[in-house]
Amino acid sequence: MFYGNIYATKSEARVLTRQQTRRPAPDPNRRPRRDPLLKVLRGKQPANLEEVAKPVDRGSTAAVRRSGPSGWLQLLGPGLITGASDDDPSGIGTYSQIGSQFGYGLLWTALFTFPLMAAVQELCARIALETGVGLGVALRRRFPTALVGLCIFALMAANTINVGADLGAIGAGGELLSRGLLKHQWLVLPAALLVVGLQFRLPYGTIFRVFKWLTLALFAYVVTAFIVHPDLRAVVAATFVPHLEFKREFITALVAVLGTTISPYLFFWQASSEVDEMRAAGLLKEQQRRGVSLQELHAARADILVGMFFSNLVMYFIILVAGAVLHAHGKTDIQTADQAAAALAPIAGPFGFVLFAVGLIGTGLLAIPILSGSAAYALKEFFRLPGNLAAKPQYRPTFYAIMAGAVVIGGALNFVGIDPIRALFITAVINGLVAPPLLVLIVLLGSDRRVMKDKVSGPLSKGLTWAATALMTIAALALLVTTLLAH
Repeated sequence: MFYGNIYATKSEARVLTRQQTRRPAPDPNRRPRRDPLLKVLRGKQPANLEEVAKPVDRGSTAAVRRSGPSGWLQLLGPGLITGASDDDPSGIGTYSQIGSQFGYGLLWTALFTFPLMAAVQELCARIALETGVGLGVALRRRFPTALVGLCIFALMAANTINVGADLGAIGAGGELLSRGLLKHQWLVLPAALLVVGLQFRLPYGTIFRVFKWLTLALFAYVVTAFIVHPDLRAVVAATFVPHLEFKREFITALVAVLGTTISPYLFFWQASSEVDEMRAAGLLKEQQRRGVSLQELHAARADILVGMFFSNLVMYFIILVAGAVLHAHGKTDIQTADQAAAALAPIAGPFGFVLFAVGLIGTGLLAIPILSGSAAYALKEFFRLPGNLAAKPQYRPTFYAIMAGAVVIGGALNFVGIDPIRALFITAVINGLVAPPLLVLIVLLGSDRRVMKDKVSGPLSKGLTWAATALMTIAALALLVTTLLAH
């Protein structure tokens, strides 16, 4: 899950560069509307944009340079940690189930998804940096409203289900830590209230700093891989030689892998975080934000590559460890958190459940604000409503109500009787089905010279993003075909 760009400015010359590349003002009819809940709540319409903003603290490039090597490590920290956080509860559950069911059979997907993920996220960032607006606005201006609306509402549904699955995973982590004294359903409501409270009171950068260290538990999978001594020949072959089966179970697993790595909510979050960063740099008007320099693009690409590399690294080792520890010993159908946690027994012994639970809780607390936030960004951009994560809730209640609604509805889904670990896998499959139509629109938008000017996608970007689109579309169609044939 890449969202590193929201934490560190890429250049102190950002404002000057933008002011030198101003373009004509956008259509005044496309200005954000007044927040509809302000009138209902009889709230105050802010007199200026500065009154709306919450404090935002981002690193200074100059300060980083002055602090030497440790400063540069700090600058890379968000990209590294957030890359690992792409393996959120949905990822942990999905990769664990896939490794246990198919062994090393899907290791090759980590190698293939890395360039595809990086290309898609780079395109979303480039669209935002060039147009100065979020993905929802850019898509609506280019494509029919009904088509974009259908894709965004599908995204909303997928995100809400994903939020529910991640809340259930946090509860499952709590149940593991309490050794069953607390049931995971009992912990869903407290977790939901905690997330909503944090979103309403703190900037996401603060939430990130508080919980980011919990995600380091995921690197236990990397260490475990060297402890269990897997068959090196089998691992190398599975990594570089794709293995395919035209069976419903295998195709479902492939769709789940693609859905939890190239996730639709990441597209909107990437673009919106770029716009928010520009706002934090003082570029409050769209006309100031339009146009991107090569220096900014290079910085964004480097940040994205770091995040995606570590995301796929952790993904690879979760599948590898689950295959070596679970599949090799006949545990091919894990359905519970206890069963999934057994993969870490070689490194932590009887306390493997602690590492697994901490990983679930930490990545869940980081992922849920991203899921609900990206849903709020997509919906508010589609309806041209004001609001962002830097805004105070009392001035932009609609934006925060959308986030809170996604968390509340998602939390309620935990009481339909599906085990949290199984729900995480189902969520990944849903994301894999929602992503293809969105990707088609995004790739077409990035190739449109009327929108992107000289920052239109080049041959490499087009090749990789179309490959990602084609792969996810074929996998989704194959899943539908095999499902129909099975019935």
